[in-house]
Amino acid sequence: MTQHDAVLREIERGRTSASKSETVSLDFKTQKPTAKEAFQDLAEAAVCFANAGGGTIVVGVSDTGTGSAAFVGTTLDAHQVRARIHELTQPSLTVAAAEVTWAGARLLVLDVPEGLDVYSTGKGIFTQRWNDQCLPMRPADVVRLSDERSGVDWSAQPTEREVDDVNSQAMQVMRSLLRSSGDPAKERFARLDDRGLLQELNLLSKTAHLTRAADYLLCSPGEQTGHEVLVYQHRQTRSGEADQVRRWQPPLLSAFSEALPVISARIGSTPVTTAQGQQLAVEDYPLVAVREALANAMIHGDLRERRPVQIEHSPESLSVRSPGPLVTGITPSNILTHGSRPRFPLLASTMRVLGLAEELGQGVDRMFREMVRSGRSIPIVQVIGGEVAETGVDFEGGPANIRLAKFVAELPEAERSDTDTLLIAHLLCQKKSLTSKEIAPVIQRPAAEAETVLRRLAHGEAGIIEPTAGTANRLHPNYRFTGASLASLGPAVAYSRRTGTEVDRKVIEYVAEYGTINNAALQRLFDVDVYQARDLLRDLVGREILVRVSEQTRGVAVKYGQGPKFPVKKRRRRSSVEMRQQDYGALW
Repeated sequence: MTQHDAVLREIERGRTSASKSETVSLDFKTQKPTAKEAFQDLAEAAVCFANAGGGTIVVGVSDTGTGSAAFVGTTLDAHQVRARIHELTQPSLTVAAAEVTWAGARLLVLDVPEGLDVYSTGKGIFTQRWNDQCLPMRPADVVRLSDERSGVDWSAQPTEREVDDVNSQAMQVMRSLLRSSGDPAKERFARLDDRGLLQELNLLSKTAHLTRAADYLLCSPGEQTGHEVLVYQHRQTRSGEADQVRRWQPPLLSAFSEALPVISARIGSTPVTTAQGQQLAVEDYPLVAVREALANAMIHGDLRERRPVQIEHSPESLSVRSPGPLVTGITPSNILTHGSRPRFPLLASTMRVLGLAEELGQGVDRMFREMVRSGRSIPIVQVIGGEVAETGVDFEGGPANIRLAKFVAELPEAERSDTDTLLIAHLLCQKKSLTSKEIAPVIQRPAAEAETVLRRLAHGEAGIIEPTAGTANRLHPNYRFTGASLASLGPAVAYSRRTGTEVDRKVIEYVAEYGTINNAALQRLFDVDVYQARDLLRDLVGREILVRVSEQTRGVAVKYGQGPKFPVKKRRRRSSVEMRQQDYGALW
């Protein structure tokens, strides 16, 4: 079943409308009053998709209706529409057109491929699909897309700068990265003179001038690079005043090498020990994930816009913003599984040789994995539109989910490094059960592949999930954590967290039976760690349900008993009937 078939079925069932179902690759149209207007409207929509990643246009469905009434149909001829779109676009665009019948109405389905060029209407209008809208393209957007599709590498073009213009500190950073790579060939590069090294890395043009990639990476500000490449701001709170601001101009290698220690100095960590005795350091923001976000921003950001990469850092959040949108064809909804497509191939290849970028485009995967490994929410990748587009990666701060971090650390080695596994575990901490259809958009794979992953986690070495009893015999069952997984995760699972009323009830029953309670008893009662048990005790003492009854004030020997507001069961007054029964029994 195609994407549009599934949506049409939901519209027919009255569960949604066309306007609510449009996506970056799906659009619905009603036929315009005249043939001329209709052909022009469809040509503009086709241009919009061709300048993005391609898509499908369904003609004959109203925007707001639901049920059978939404299918208003069309009288347009498929062959004529295809021919007119070809005539009304520059360069001529070829689409596939097919007639289908749905709910008794004749519809037209147009499949628009991702273009090989930059397209416009006959009136010279350039548009591009942005989420569920067609937006006009700026001249800079047209140039960017034209370079990407024609294979022009802006970073490989020569400048007027020469080898002597290279910054010595940046060159030292480059040699240091090569020497520490562990690769004999790269270590040999590090021993070459400056000119020889630049030639080996293809950073010199045929005229022996530096390429733009070399200028950006290795040269101090000049006529072409006199702007900031990186700005870092730290705040004590998300909306507070910045207490530290750092700005870097080129060379990029120097900026990158200096920025990481600045960021790292303000990232704390919490020591954690797993059940197997493994020592973990759970960072506020995993530095590996932040490093990947920064490297991706500097490599894939649009350098031609001469705007800096910006980092906003606070205990609540850390965001990395880079100039320009994602490379055409890559979106936040396919970024985990789409093949790597660098905006500037020479720059990207140089960064890979230096170990600052992943060879197979795994940097984004690594960001997601490291966040889940640290018991944190997955990063949010977004393209922010407006007058000037930018790409953002947002990391959420705050307390880590320590139990999830421990759970991941104890998985089989292969699963600890599997992005799909970690994303499924993360989602199941929030949702009691899920199907392959629900997990597919999260791991960004087709539902069939998602089902294969779920089965592996249920029946393979990991064995962390299982089909629910009522759906086990279905082709696509609902999956949930196994009992052992739930016991290991404890309060990390949102739907198993106890309410305050339940905590009070269990503590009161325990103290009523045993007289006192301590931190260790709370840990056993609620399957929490020592710090969570401490917080529960503080709350109960603060509400005067408990009071400290031991002489010790710190440590495991501290005991708590009934406080002023500890509920005491009142003795039930005996009824007159009960009293007479007791007296009658006494006669015997």
